[in-house]
Amino acid sequence: MSEEILRSIINYWTARAASYSELNREELGWGMCERWLSSMESQFPDKPKEEMRVLDIGTGPGFMAILLAQAGYSPDAVDCTAGMLAEAKKNASEYSDRIRFHLMNADALDFADATFDVIVSRNLTWNLPDPCICYAEWLRVLKPGGRVVIFDANWYRYLFDDDARMEYDRDRDEVAREALRDFNLVPNFEVMEDIARSLPMSKKHRPYWDRDKMLETGYGHVDICEDIWKEVWTAEEKTNYASTPMFRITGIK
Repeated sequence: MSEEILRSIINYWTARAASYSELNREELGWGMCERWLSSMESQFPDKPKEEMRVLDIGTGPGFMAILLAQAGYSPDAVDCTAGMLAEAKKNASEYSDRIRFHLMNADALDFADATFDVIVSRNLTWNLPDPCICYAEWLRVLKPGGRVVIFDANWYRYLFDDDARMEYDRDRDEVAREALRDFNLVPNFEVMEDIARSLPMSKKHRPYWDRDKMLETGYGHVDICEDIWKEVWTAEEKTNYASTPMFRITGIK
């Protein structure tokens, strides 16, 4: 992983920790938590939750880890920014004792081989300077038959594709027309755009690029759901992100 890019990512998300945490707290009250949990659990191995080891990579302010803890799991949650982990612990509140928090990079997990039944991530993989290294590392820590469940989107493809830019601009116009909050108007948004220009995932045709690379890495099967956004997004999110629909990728070891 490029040290310069990694430092830029850590600095950006450290600065965003408080505001992103506030948004995550709002999400926990939007009434979509059961749908998010269902979209995860539908991909899990058939195993009692009390026996299952689950890892949330790039937990940020803890959204996925909190949902899992509330549902009776005892997940591990990692992030590369101490500020995000501090916010996650606060947001978890009474569930924080069920979650084991770790400061780690996604491409260098301090876990033994074959530790986890499931790995989940949301809005992380587009940040990865070297996704193939991460996919190999995640495969390493999965048990045989374990699953990687990824939720993400082509968030910054509009920086490289004129058609995607037109669709992105239409989203901004529609958000303004409906007098909705624009989720892209966040602190230092232009800084993240600059970082995204140097990240490989911003240019890829996802999720099929991910599928091909995961199969090359050694995953036995990779399943794609391109319209998971219909299940887990609010109406406001669907308007904001119409040009960047969220997909789900499930890789099985």
